[in-house]
Amino acid sequence: MRLLDLYIGKTILISIIVVITGLVGLDMVFSFIDELEDVQREYQVQQVFEYVFTTIPRRLYEFTPVGTLIGCLVGLGILANNSELVVMRAAGMSIFSIVFSVLKPVFVLVLGALLLVQFVVPYTEQIAQGQRALHQGGGKVLRIKHGNWHREGNDFIHVNAIEPNGVMHGITRYHFDGQHRMLSTSFARRAIFQGDRWFVEDKEVTYFGEAETRSETVKTSYWNSKLTPQLLTVVVLEADDLSITGLYQYARYLMSQGLSYKVYLLSFWKKVFQPLATITMVIVAVSFIFGPLRSVTMGFRIMVGVVTGLLFNYSQELLGHVSIVFHVPPIFAAIIPVLLFLSVGVYILSRVK
Repeated sequence: MRLLDLYIGKTILISIIVVITGLVGLDMVFSFIDELEDVQREYQVQQVFEYVFTTIPRRLYEFTPVGTLIGCLVGLGILANNSELVVMRAAGMSIFSIVFSVLKPVFVLVLGALLLVQFVVPYTEQIAQGQRALHQGGGKVLRIKHGNWHREGNDFIHVNAIEPNGVMHGITRYHFDGQHRMLSTSFARRAIFQGDRWFVEDKEVTYFGEAETRSETVKTSYWNSKLTPQLLTVVVLEADDLSITGLYQYARYLMSQGLSYKVYLLSFWKKVFQPLATITMVIVAVSFIFGPLRSVTMGFRIMVGVVTGLLFNYSQELLGHVSIVFHVPPIFAAIIPVLLFLSVGVYILSRVK
């Protein structure tokens, strides 16, 4: 039985790796073509390639669940087409034993995905986003099209670009009073975190009084803010690109500031339940192979895997938006699709004789 166990695990692992590699490759090609629309003087094809290449860890993590589902369908489909699963069952191998053999290599993938999202993805995404912003700005931060907004108390802050080491470029601050009247605006070309505060360079400030406005230029100054380089790592990235601990810490920070935090809490719970979601995809795949997809073509199995993966992702996205709009705890939006698909897989397996 140990040889059969190793044989199943090897077949499934190779199939999953091939599928995930193919999905990530296709996604990179489409992203590369999409990024070419933003090519300009300082943001050329080489920079586009560097940006897309740097985002590989994020894409690997994103495609792990659906890639596992399709990979299991392909691997088990190969065994089914060669009648190897029939022989294994005839030799006394139970459905539970086959499921466990399939899950063993998946546990390794789940652990790798957790390490990616916790330690690698936030760092590589910050590099990718920061370098793209600097290249698109052509070295002139005022020309950068996009950026990152942040609110702290009565200050609304916009940062054009953020380097991985925490250096900010193009910082615009809008300061309001309690009656939402703008008191001042400032623009600084660069800010560097030193000690527990920011060292600001080349700041231009405009003060708005009741009778007149006044402007001044400050060569160097200091800015005390709760916005640390660690929080900048969170601010510069989309919620889905953050680490699990980073999401939790930033959600708590937004709560302390009285800001909306449910988007980050939803992403946090989705990442927490990602391992269970991946295991669920395996159980669904095994149930399909021993159930409705026992005697169909490989192409049809792949199509069913893609459709099932899309349904799972769309259900999580839909319930996520519903939870935010109707103030439902995000944990339910993250776990309900997992439990639903898991129930379907277990039910189909329970009917297999």
